[in-house]
Amino acid sequence: MNAKPWQLQILDKSLKKKEKLRLLERGLEVQPGTTSLDLGCAQGMLSYFLYRKGGDWVHTDQDFANLLAARGLVPKNLVRTGTGLFPFRDRVFDFVVCLDYLEHLDDDDLCLAEIDRILKDRGRLILVTPHTGRFYLLHKLRPALGMKLEFYGHKREGYGLGEIEAMLRRHGLRVTRHLTYSKFFSEFFELVINAAYVRILARRKRSDLRDGRIKPSDASEFEAQRRTFRLYSLIYPFVWLVAQLDRLLFFMKGYSLMVWAEKAPDRPRRSF
Repeated sequence: MNAKPWQLQILDKSLKKKEKLRLLERGLEVQPGTTSLDLGCAQGMLSYFLYRKGGDWVHTDQDFANLLAARGLVPKNLVRTGTGLFPFRDRVFDFVVCLDYLEHLDDDDLCLAEIDRILKDRGRLILVTPHTGRFYLLHKLRPALGMKLEFYGHKREGYGLGEIEAMLRRHGLRVTRHLTYSKFFSEFFELVINAAYVRILARRKRSDLRDGRIKPSDASEFEAQRRTFRLYSLIYPFVWLVAQLDRLLFFMKGYSLMVWAEKAPDRPRRSF
């Protein structure tokens, strides 16, 4: 029996999440006493590593079931948020980390306005979203595999860099750095695995969680698929090896966008 929490077992075999974590580990510096918000923590898979960075973290999600799952990885400061205004005072956080959350919201503009409101002057944001553009073949392949946006819990396919920059600028947040990751081969394997889970393994399961149903959402669901997970673990080294072909695609952008931004100081807050 593997004593590692089920979320971290999934992370160990996820090309995309491991790359996201690697980039976060390199690009996220938290000083002692820093007050940080983990916005949209889901089942706590990456929250565990954010918490271990130090400082004072608050982890939030819209779904109580997600917070229950995350509680096994982060022991405190788990807060349920709604779909509107955040339950926090103005200018209280030094840092906000928003990982693959914005695309799940009906009102993404309101979310960015709230991030602006709760960030201190010169507070920082790391934002990760799906990356879209004209030549993204796999976005066109998803419908052919029957993978609807609702299976991912997404309200939109994703964002282009220019769109994200304009949205952030509208709320006084200036992009200081950006990159993309998860190129064709990594994204292809991710799509195939998600499709297999939705169409075969979870076909009798309906989930109302905001992050969809492309992976197990709790320990019992993971245990129900443990035999399949073990089989996938056997072929994972081959999947990882083929995914390294992404390194040859230096001329291509990735299917995920990571943006660092900073809040401009001494600026009046927009009212809604």
